[in-house]
Amino acid sequence: MAAHVDSAAGALNYPCNMQSTAERRGTTSMDTPTTVIVTDSAARRISEILSAEAPESALRVSVEGGGCSGFQYRFDVTRERNPDDIVIEQDGATVLVDKVSLDYMSGCRIDFVDDLIGAAFKIENPHATASCGCGTSFSI
Repeated sequence: MAAHVDSAAGALNYPCNMQSTAERRGTTSMDTPTTVIVTDSAARRISEILSAEAPESALRVSVEGGGCSGFQYRFDVTRERNPDDIVIEQDGATVLVDKVSLDYMSGCRIDFVDDLIGAAFKIENPHATASCGCGTSFSI
């Protein structure tokens, strides 16, 4: 399935610029690069999670104040879509990012890592000047 990004409120779909076979990115309705990349590994895990949820469910990734370093990522499964959401669809996975969070997440790479320490989503944020050992908290 081809990845694409669209504005939840609009009917426009914007094809992604292929960065590699393992990473996808796209543009918003204002032609501003979202550059939020979802790796194939993350897309597979998100798809697995959503397959056990109600139809039309999506993974919302957002940024909120708090955590050890000032900001933290929040992951929620939801069926609600806001008019300004950026929608990233790839291989059965749907990721939603609100416009405010996108300001903090532009250039991020969302990955899913399964290693000896454990399995978790990992967000690599080029704007973060520091992050906590937990991996979900960062500062800018």
